Amino acid sequence: MRPMQHSSKLQNVRYELRGPILQAAKEMEAEGHRILKMNLGDTAPFGLEAPESVVVDMIHHLRGAQGYSDSKGIFSARTAISQYYQTRGLMQIGVEDIFIGNGVSELISMCLQAFMENGDEVLIPAPDYPLWTAAVTLTGGKPVHYLCDEDEQWWPDMADVEAKITKRTKAIVIINPNNPTGAVYPRHILEQFAELARKHRLVLFSDEIYEKIRYEDAEHIHTASVAEDVCCLTFSGLSKAYRMPGYRAGWVAVTGPRAATQAYREGLELLASLRLCPNVPAQHAIQTCLGGYQSIEALIRPGGRLREQRDRAFELLTAIPGVTCVPAAGAMYLFPRLDPELYPFRSDEQFVLDLLKEQKILVSHGSAFNWPRPDHFRFVILPAVEDIEEAVRRIATFLGSYRIGATDQGYVQD
Repeated sequence: MRPMQHSSKLQNVRYELRGPILQAAKEMEAEGHRILKMNLGDTAPFGLEAPESVVVDMIHHLRGAQGYSDSKGIFSARTAISQYYQTRGLMQIGVEDIFIGNGVSELISMCLQAFMENGDEVLIPAPDYPLWTAAVTLTGGKPVHYLCDEDEQWWPDMADVEAKITKRTKAIVIINPNNPTGAVYPRHILEQFAELARKHRLVLFSDEIYEKIRYEDAEHIHTASVAEDVCCLTFSGLSKAYRMPGYRAGWVAVTGPRAATQAYREGLELLASLRLCPNVPAQHAIQTCLGGYQSIEALIRPGGRLREQRDRAFELLTAIPGVTCVPAAGAMYLFPRLDPELYPFRSDEQFVLDLLKEQKILVSHGSAFNWPRPDHFRFVILPAVEDIEEAVRRIATFLGSYRIGATDQGYVQD
């Protein structure tokens, strides 16, 4: 029998958040080791559960959710999404501008499939959420990474963005609030993105899944609100703010001049029909979530669980010699930097693997998010404070066991 090989389209596709290091952790768990996991933004394992009213509402609708829905999603859910954006000043978003999907992840791939031609370039932030880079590659496109500036609160380097626009560039991806850095972009940054889109006739893909998770006085501004004359796709959903990642309920809103987006909308409707429909039970949670009490507020305000965990993680990590970090303005992560003078490792992946093996703690290496230098890692702030304290203690112990100097493997150990 002819061996079954994977497609060549997968050659440059990576999603290392669930790659070899996670597999190594699973093998260690199978051997009986207890791994302290600070690597994935899944709220459920840490006791951050969906509001009870949402779960009850889904249960109430289960009998009526056994059949297919409209391929774009049920009308009441799309109406609720449309009305939500209208209350945020986006009056142009109507029910027919909304496509519901099995989480934002499905919609990212679907929206790019409807848009990309082989060889098209898409600008993506570095660091990024790696699904964007993978999805562009899978659709035959070329991901081009623009830098975000750690010295400027991880805001995009707009000069670098424009310098990387070529004749093949078709779109810019904006992740706001950002995963993995936690940056929340101010209005003037979004206005510059909109101006670049006008100047170069580009589409904006705005990933706003963390829009409700913000700390202190950080304000989230929808990209579409400063780019009404630009083709813009706004992605959001229930997985983070409502702690429902497993229910798979996300959406995208298509805005911009109707004539300019008409052909694209038709292609997107075709792909939506081919997947038949999004998960129907989860769609019934959307109206309840968007219209009811916003339980995330209690978690992010002073004294709230997420706020306290962010503050404690930042305090402890930055107390380690040679570790610096920009405090996250939003989302669920910190993206600390290890001073290369003190920790001159050549492979951040090897650093994470060694940390796993020696201290039984799992974090994500920075290059998994397409950061170009091996000097960062992502630290999830979802675990309880005592687990965060234990995790940072283990990281500090591990880093303390290494001295300045590098070998081919990345370290010289004392």
